[in-house]
Amino acid sequence: MKIAIYGHYFNQEAEKYIEILLNALKAKNTDIYIEESFLKLNKSIFGAPDNYKTFSNFKELDDSFDLMFTVGGDGTLLRSITYIRDSNIPVIGVNLGRLGFLATVKKEAIVEAVVALYNNEYDIKERALLTVKTTPKTEEISEINFALNEITLSRKDSASMITVETYLDNEYLTSYWADGLIASTPTGSTGYSLSCGGPVITPQAKSFVLTPVAPHNLNARPLIIPDSTKIKMRIIGRGDEFFISLDSRIATINSETEIFIEKAPFTLKMIELKNHSFIKTLRAKLLWGEDTRNK
Repeated sequence: MKIAIYGHYFNQEAEKYIEILLNALKAKNTDIYIEESFLKLNKSIFGAPDNYKTFSNFKELDDSFDLMFTVGGDGTLLRSITYIRDSNIPVIGVNLGRLGFLATVKKEAIVEAVVALYNNEYDIKERALLTVKTTPKTEEISEINFALNEITLSRKDSASMITVETYLDNEYLTSYWADGLIASTPTGSTGYSLSCGGPVITPQAKSFVLTPVAPHNLNARPLIIPDSTKIKMRIIGRGDEFFISLDSRIATINSETEIFIEKAPFTLKMIELKNHSFIKTLRAKLLWGEDTRNK
């Protein structure tokens, strides 16, 4: 099996879990490729960089890879898609912090996860992504113009709210007076959108959700739309510049910019081990049923 590993710098407590993952993969004679920057930042764990094969960009990942392990948390897995893109390489995340919605392998269960992968005890779940284009073109997002969780428009240098004119399939919807507006996938419904009052959407639902951030017009509510909908937005505000963010990547746009958002032409393949499920994760993360009266 040929496996890519992607992660970031971690504290000493996390080092042992990275070593556990490497040893578990080596025990299965895995062909291991480690992201170049991650390898250099963690020499104390990996030893001499020459001991491992590496990759440094998405062009070096092709269909010869069986899967990618991300090591860190949900944010790490989100950043990994800039390498995976439309390569169809399945991804599975080891969570070195608290339970995540995306990185679902607990650090104490790394060895069991590797064994399950080699025993084919998993399913592949496809996750929809959003893609964005702007007129005029925004260079910072012209190439990596997709997001797994959400695309957000927000104010930049001003404390004043912004107005986001919004159109669905070229029909005017409304103008949101708010701190921002989130266009979220089902995957992202448990992220920023949820914290702003948006609904939880199961990952395989064919929907997106528009969630205003701190709306001034209090009758503005999150809106679920079909994932075939083409969204157009334009921002009006007192400032000259505004932010557009794609997951954790941020660029600057202005009031002359038109934003076009739609479903990406590819999906992310996520590995779900047999003993895991979104429903189980949702129940654990949101503490559903934890009232002592239910025990």
